[in-house]
Amino acid sequence: MFCYKNIIIEGNIGVGKTTLCKRLAKKHNAILLLESFADNPFLPQFYKEPDKYAFTVEMAFLADRYTQLKRKIQEQDLFSDFIISDYYYMKSLIFAKQTLNDTEFQLYRQFFNIIYNAMPKPDLYVYLHADVARLMQNIKSRGRKYEQHITEKYLLDIQHSYFEFFKEHRDSFPILILDITSLDFVTNEADFAHLEDAILFSKYSEPITRLFF
Repeated sequence: MFCYKNIIIEGNIGVGKTTLCKRLAKKHNAILLLESFADNPFLPQFYKEPDKYAFTVEMAFLADRYTQLKRKIQEQDLFSDFIISDYYYMKSLIFAKQTLNDTEFQLYRQFFNIIYNAMPKPDLYVYLHADVARLMQNIKSRGRKYEQHITEKYLLDIQHSYFEFFKEHRDSFPILILDITSLDFVTNEADFAHLEDAILFSKYSEPITRLFF
């Protein structure tokens, strides 16, 4: 029996959240909701010229995430045991805080708040954590051209924003932080089983739980 019905799995760029979501959903007949980041036409330009394209790329993500989530919620399959997604709507605010200047962020936050209050909250929020060296290695390995401009500082800033988010929302839903720096859940079945058990078959009573592997 699964402990949660609406599960979010997030993490920094290159941590493997989408891969893990796909494996869990396929094995357990779950509704799979993936972020369609590749459809954002401004993303490659943003990585090259972040100051110029930051507001445009964040507003495009905001609109896309809202449209996708709303459509998926309306199309819920009653025969699926749970929903699993590789992003949460709050992600929009986390990344925007790092990429926008203060004036742009205040304007952006007004649009965000209008939408966010109407969105459903997850039953379990999972954050996959890996150190920056591992993230940079993963980013290089998967070879997306527009990601090769990402710096260690940018990844550290995103990580910091996530941890601030956890402090602010620790009473909103259970937060599970999984330190997977030393795991290879793609090729190692034992590593995958550890994460599977932690995410699907374990109940958490504390606002924030952190597990190391």
